[in-house]
Amino acid sequence: MNKSDLIDAIADGAEISKAAAGRALDSAVGAITAALKKGDTVTVVGFGTFSVGKRGARTGRNPRTGQPIKIKASKTAKFKAGKGLKDGIK
Repeated sequence: MNKSDLIDAIADGAEISKAAAGRALDSAVGAITAALKKGDTVTVVGFGTFSVGKRGARTGRNPRTGQPIKIKASKTAKFKAGKGLKDGIK
């Protein structure tokens, strides 16, 4: 399922226009992104929790040359599925 398919499903399920569903989805993603940027976690009961994870600096390898390279520390988005989501896909 891609974004367009998800918008169609939201529009059908909520009985709203595709344009309104697209704006709602964009708004939800924007709100989650803004909260994660501030370092907050976002919990949607029954769905899951979005949080920010930290990756430490490490040494990797250039796949072409095999030479070691230094990879900087970074932040990444993490998602942990909630009970409702886990039970829904069994």
